[in-house]
Amino acid sequence: MFFLSGCSMPGMHLNIKNKEIKNTKNESILNKVNIYYLDSSVINKVRKKEVKAKTNEQLQTDINNYSYIVGPTDVLNITVWNHPELTIPQGPERTPEEAGTRVHADGRIFYPYVGFIHVAGHKLSYIQSVLTKKLARYIEMPQIEVSVAAYKSKQVYVTGSVKLPGEQAITDKALTLLLAINKARGFSIDADWHNVTVTRNNNVIHLSAYDLIQNGDLTQNILLKNNDIIHIANNDDLKVFVMGEVNNPQTLQIDRSGMNLTEALSTVGGINEISADAEGVFVIRINKEDKEDKVADIYQLNMKSAAAMIIANQFELNPQDIIYVTASPMGRWNRVMAQVLPTITNFTTLTQGVDYYTDLK
Repeated sequence: MFFLSGCSMPGMHLNIKNKEIKNTKNESILNKVNIYYLDSSVINKVRKKEVKAKTNEQLQTDINNYSYIVGPTDVLNITVWNHPELTIPQGPERTPEEAGTRVHADGRIFYPYVGFIHVAGHKLSYIQSVLTKKLARYIEMPQIEVSVAAYKSKQVYVTGSVKLPGEQAITDKALTLLLAINKARGFSIDADWHNVTVTRNNNVIHLSAYDLIQNGDLTQNILLKNNDIIHIANNDDLKVFVMGEVNNPQTLQIDRSGMNLTEALSTVGGINEISADAEGVFVIRINKEDKEDKVADIYQLNMKSAAAMIIANQFELNPQDIIYVTASPMGRWNRVMAQVLPTITNFTTLTQGVDYYTDLK
């Protein structure tokens, strides 16, 4: 990585001893980073707030007040009791949708004796009231029931890491984010539970399904509206990179419950006891919000301290964090010798060969 470059010896080494923690005057890459020694005070500053169960009164109010609004292409089922001549028979080969009354593109329907009436944008109770009044001119005390045979006019779209992405109709039952995810048969294995977005009228609402489902934060559940786009991101970016003097350097996937520094180091087999510098365990975090033009925050952990593992266990990693363990002076010396010795050996062999050839002459 660019802020670890410039090492003159084999075995990259980041030395910040005798450097200021912030705003160092040295003309180096350290001018562009914030450096912190990991202790309890830093842990308290960077620790994520615990998400607790919350109620959502606004959602409950929205659900209680919800009524389906009829729109173009919906199919209505209109029944006039005791007047079968006004009710289109379904028959064994006709579905309710086929036997129903379709709302035209202009929002109107045609009904016998009534003619054309505008129904789009209205509740079923309003349509029932209008039909009752108009049919009362021809039928004594008409009893009318209006329902929706097929919901066609309103839908939401579920995309991303779910098992059954696609279009979902909005019906007479209020459709919430949680219901939409359930209808999509839940998350796929590569879903990022923390990264759910709802796009509505060019505005993006960011929500966490993890906080909703695992922590009971009902504020993360909302009532969906027509043409909402729900996207569940995949977890491709939920990675941390463990490099340097560890036993098995690799890229680690963060699961939905998160990962701390102790878990990351344990997963890669811990630091290399022979070559690692226990004082040089660094977490490099790209800084996207610092207004001081600092490209990264660097956290240093001294694992020689007895409290180091407790602190590491409390340090939650962020996606794209880089964990780098530097080499000890002896480890760097061994690497130098490992590269130099073959050259010396080859040179010695060549010299001996030349001397032998000279002696033959």
